[in-house]
Amino acid sequence: MVIPTYNEAENLKGIIARLRSSVPDSHVLIVDDASPDGSGQLADEISMSDEHVHVLHRPAKQGLGAAYVAGFTWCLDRGFDVIGQMDADGSHRPEQLPCLVAALDGADAVLGSRWVPGGEVVNWPIARKFLSRGGNTYARLAMGIPVRDATGGFRVFRRHVLASVGLDDVASRGYCFQVDVIQRVLDTGFRVVEVPITFVEREHGVSKMSQRIVSEALLRVTVWGIERRIGRLKQQRPKRTS
Repeated sequence: MVIPTYNEAENLKGIIARLRSSVPDSHVLIVDDASPDGSGQLADEISMSDEHVHVLHRPAKQGLGAAYVAGFTWCLDRGFDVIGQMDADGSHRPEQLPCLVAALDGADAVLGSRWVPGGEVVNWPIARKFLSRGGNTYARLAMGIPVRDATGGFRVFRRHVLASVGLDDVASRGYCFQVDVIQRVLDTGFRVVEVPITFVEREHGVSKMSQRIVSEALLRVTVWGIERRIGRLKQQRPKRTS
């Protein structure tokens, strides 16, 4: 499981302990962007007493998407067969990870979904729920993504999926990274399923969501949607005959 961190020292120890307890054979990779609060150093300390915990230090905060690409690449280079992702703040419940992994028996990638039947969000204000639901609806309509929670960050993939989707040219840095990757997975022809999860708002620390991140996601999804429609029109255009 790849877990990016930036100022998550209050949450890190607990989330790693819960994850290791939920799936004892799992390995955890903390990708820390030089957190000023010492998250990286804390991760190093934990890794010294648990050989299943690894740490990848990056020199500065470079965005969520870049952190995940670095983490996925690290896992691919080391031959892991199943590679997952989750947040460090406790919003994704490690206790639900076995359900996601089990669903891989019939899929290439599994999304932990807040917006399918059985999924729920705890302690979010109405405005945040509206933003998430609205963003997912927009992505689904603009890009034709046949999933209910394309922006969620609790996922597991089979190795061959991440090795096939062109991680090297993923340019999205913020939360639209999630949309970018799942669209690539679907376009490549892999089977994606959604498993309901309970998403719990963080108790410690500060959310990384900002107006800039929302604006980036809206702009990129709009551009991607237009590009896809243009591509389809070009494919449908009859070829000239001589």
